[in-house]
Amino acid sequence: MVTLDKLREDMKTLLQVDKNLHFVEVNADTIDEALADAVVQLDTKLANLHYEVVEKGSDGILGLGKKPWKIMVYQDPNTVKKTAKLASEGLFDLDEESEEAKIVNRDGLYYIRHFKSDIMLKVILPVGEGLPIEIKDVLDEIKRPDTINYDEELIKKYIKNGTDNDYCIVGAYKHVPAGDVVIGVEVTKDEMKGSIVVSPPSMSGSEASFDMIRRAILQQGVVEACINDDKIREFVDNPVYNNPYEVAAAIEPVDGHDAYISYNFETDPKKLKAQVDEEGKVDYKKLNNIQNVIADQPLAQKIPAERGKGGKTLFGRYLEAKNGKDIQIQLGANVKLDRDGVTIKAEIDGEVMLVNGKVTVEPVKYLDAVNVKTGDVKFVGTVIIKGNVQEGYKVEATNIEVNGIVDKSRLEATGNIIVRQGVFGKGEGYIKAGKSLWAKFINDTTVEVEENVIVSDSIVNSNVTAMKNIVLRGKKAQIIGGHLMATEEICARKVGSPGGGTETILEVGVDPRAKKRLEELQNMQAKATKEYENCDLDIQTLEQQKKLRKKLPQEKEEKLKTLKERCEQITEELEKMTDEINKIQEHLRDLKAIGKVKVEGDVYAGVKIYIRDVLDEVKIDTKGVTFYYDKAFSKRGAYEPPSLSEEQPDGYSAD
Repeated sequence: MVTLDKLREDMKTLLQVDKNLHFVEVNADTIDEALADAVVQLDTKLANLHYEVVEKGSDGILGLGKKPWKIMVYQDPNTVKKTAKLASEGLFDLDEESEEAKIVNRDGLYYIRHFKSDIMLKVILPVGEGLPIEIKDVLDEIKRPDTINYDEELIKKYIKNGTDNDYCIVGAYKHVPAGDVVIGVEVTKDEMKGSIVVSPPSMSGSEASFDMIRRAILQQGVVEACINDDKIREFVDNPVYNNPYEVAAAIEPVDGHDAYISYNFETDPKKLKAQVDEEGKVDYKKLNNIQNVIADQPLAQKIPAERGKGGKTLFGRYLEAKNGKDIQIQLGANVKLDRDGVTIKAEIDGEVMLVNGKVTVEPVKYLDAVNVKTGDVKFVGTVIIKGNVQEGYKVEATNIEVNGIVDKSRLEATGNIIVRQGVFGKGEGYIKAGKSLWAKFINDTTVEVEENVIVSDSIVNSNVTAMKNIVLRGKKAQIIGGHLMATEEICARKVGSPGGGTETILEVGVDPRAKKRLEELQNMQAKATKEYENCDLDIQTLEQQKKLRKKLPQEKEEKLKTLKERCEQITEELEKMTDEINKIQEHLRDLKAIGKVKVEGDVYAGVKIYIRDVLDEVKIDTKGVTFYYDKAFSKRGAYEPPSLSEEQPDGYSAD
């Protein structure tokens, strides 16, 4: 039973919520704009706000007589309550809070009403640890002087199981129709709101039921779709007598949304964020500030304008709505409109961005340098770097052009790479090109290219592999130290260094990639063979012990089984390796490349030159010589100029 003390306690709680309730009065041309302003002022979400219209706005006629909307906006009491609780616990991260506070515990509720000549009961079961309904409280309220009878067992059943939010008959009373409630219906002049005014019943008179109220509203000509059944049910449960109680509202017209562009990429570069690992640490080398797209990738869609939905007043008068406005799709460079007429697609690979409100794809990315400001660079087009690539960074692109120096870093391109001031790899630098590499010099760097390496100064202590030619042109054009491999030619002015020093090895007439794979396989084959021999020796030892003792301990028996399984596995691996080695060797024998090493100036003693796997080690300094292959021998002839024509990249290295 609801006691007076409990009512006082509940009223105190509501009063405290009302004190904490923040509200603002906002003026704006539309309700949406007013609510957006209130969201900022109250620092909360739109879903947490309620509002009341103080003065209705008007668009006027041709802009004349325009009147702004004036609304009172306040926070949902449930949100205020939850905010206060979080604040008291020191938790202020409200972004993840649910829109509605979850009810954990709630006492059971019951309502007893007298409709016509029936006593009706509605039971709402308790939630969580809420208190159950006491049968005594219900019976005390049912037992009135005018009560004729009631079913106590049925009442107990409903208290235990609930009534599914409906009123159920549990008894009868002596009904006096003269004491029934009187229901009046009031409709505002603009036909937008409808309220009931109900006079309280006298003793033995019928209370207002859901059906009675609904019938009274319909009899006044109110359109059924405008009636709020939930409001009627609220009134039935908690009637408010002699005061207007809103139970119907006009169907407001809904203006159609204007057409707009929905983008599939981040249009604000400031919102692009660096990569964060699982531990929450920011990787400042992966700043993710380039949005790569490929040809034919959808970049944006035009969302068409919507037609407005008309409304109705309580008496069915039509309320007109505005249709949304259309927009024209503006296309930037290197994009196209799909067949559907609303989807913007990329015409080429590149970086997508919004330029002057137009979707644009740029095939070239210009950077002042690659450093802490840019992080690692990954781009599907051409990257042109005005300055240097600092140590520790990585650049991946279709083509790369560096006007400065490349420090100990990684450059990888599917096309060409140009390094105008040279490379200082410091033993860890790595460059890979799907086509050719141009550089002033290459120091202590590993280089792998699919076509040519063209250097104007020097290659020092580097491992360089080219599937076609390595050509050094210029005043110095020297190779000092390192291991250079090319399928066709290696050309330079000087090779090696006076007095020996660092070992210099040049190889031509072979497929560098196949030869490297062959060396890897041969090393793997040697290791596997050694492991097989050791394994086989252990098996023989255990088999001998088993023969002498007739039985091995469980541990050794399992070891013997494991060793045999491993031997079978190694045998299979060796067969596969042998097969691949034979194929590579056959490919290298059939290679028709005419490998030559051409040196215009000095070749110093100690340089090792391999022509199709035939070694020609220079014992004494020689000059102006061409090393070539003839009938299984490496031979020397007079110097020949490079076969590769003077090749220069056009502008940046894009095709």
